[in-house]
Amino acid sequence: MTPIRVGLLGIGTVGSGTFNVLRRNQTEITRRAGRGIEITMVADLDTARAKAVVGDSARVVADAREVIANPDIDIVVELIGGYGMARTLVLEAIAAGKHVVTANKALLAVHGTEIFAAARDKGVVVAFEAAVAGGIPIIKALREGLTANRIQWIAGIINGTTNFILSEMRAKGLDFGVVLKQAQELGYAEADPTFDIEGVDAAHKLTLMSAIAFGIPVQFDSAHVEGISKLQAADITYAEHLGYRIKLLGITKRTSAGIELRVHPTLVPAKRLIANVEGAMNAVVVHGDAVGSTLYYGKGAGSEPTASAVIADLVDITRLHTADPRHRVPHLAFQHDALSATPILPMDATVTAYYLRLQVTDEAGVLARIAGILAENRISIDALLQRPNDGGAVESAEARTDVIILTHDTVEGGMNRAITQMQALPTVLAPIVRIRKEELS
Repeated sequence: MTPIRVGLLGIGTVGSGTFNVLRRNQTEITRRAGRGIEITMVADLDTARAKAVVGDSARVVADAREVIANPDIDIVVELIGGYGMARTLVLEAIAAGKHVVTANKALLAVHGTEIFAAARDKGVVVAFEAAVAGGIPIIKALREGLTANRIQWIAGIINGTTNFILSEMRAKGLDFGVVLKQAQELGYAEADPTFDIEGVDAAHKLTLMSAIAFGIPVQFDSAHVEGISKLQAADITYAEHLGYRIKLLGITKRTSAGIELRVHPTLVPAKRLIANVEGAMNAVVVHGDAVGSTLYYGKGAGSEPTASAVIADLVDITRLHTADPRHRVPHLAFQHDALSATPILPMDATVTAYYLRLQVTDEAGVLARIAGILAENRISIDALLQRPNDGGAVESAEARTDVIILTHDTVEGGMNRAITQMQALPTVLAPIVRIRKEELS
């Protein structure tokens, strides 16, 4: 049987990894797929770099549209990244009747509804295992392995850069800015790390997982996104004293009122497996009604881990190449005409627990006033810790103390009101720190 012919758009870190792994494991991959898979054409603006990777085994061009127009190409692998040109090329490849494999989470999180509809109309596949959590096969697990389950919630460490930074802050007691600089020097963080440290990258990935888990359209614009750039070493230390660790989590939950879709720093009990994921590793917990909680752990980025997911998609498409499009696994797990209009909840309606740190004057009655405001807003206290404060930058003769409060679950809108009221107290001397808390039990 003739091999499946693949055209590669972009041969940077992931593209070169895909080429090398496919060549190295060709025999094993062919045994699994039932026929050979060959990269026969590569498009990259840096043609010299591309030729250095592929040698004489593939034709190298500078124009991606030459790959798309080639009638001999069966599958187009998009590894360019970004929203603009990548969207145009993917839609053109679909229009040309090509199957598409992509690692581009940003593209699918923002334009996925349009792209999946175009693919369905042309009877082709858009596969994107590599778009979420690198080498961890979480898309296949959600879309196929957990099909029998009504998924209740997902919580994931899905950005290695932020997890590395938080791990270093906890282990060494360093401030965010110091560790960010180290991460950039080590290559874990980009020169412009905004998408990573502000939670945008994690939100792209979470949007895709949420759509697959709950059978809803992709809707990145409805996600609540917070990063880690404002986290302080003191809060990581206090969380540790209380038995928690702080992780940047992507969380999506099914509730009676709608779907929660949020990315933010989160206190997680130190005894949970996901709380012990360190460095640049990724981990995702999925809770289904039949299977309970399952954990998926591994490298979330890198040349060959991500290539592993790209090639898995190539094998899947090769197996299904001649299958009736109506009987393929749907892009978002649910049949397209069965997608739900369940709304994404506004953040004010989200229910979770909280960590609060207040710098207050050390005098009688302060805790009583704070507790009273929380009670008025129906917020109950789970734990309280008081520690002396060194005074900070404001010169004052009054003694100061840090009050750390853990609450039980409450509605975010009520917590927002309580924080506004507590912040107005003359005995509260600095902006109140608020971090959400999830037990993940």
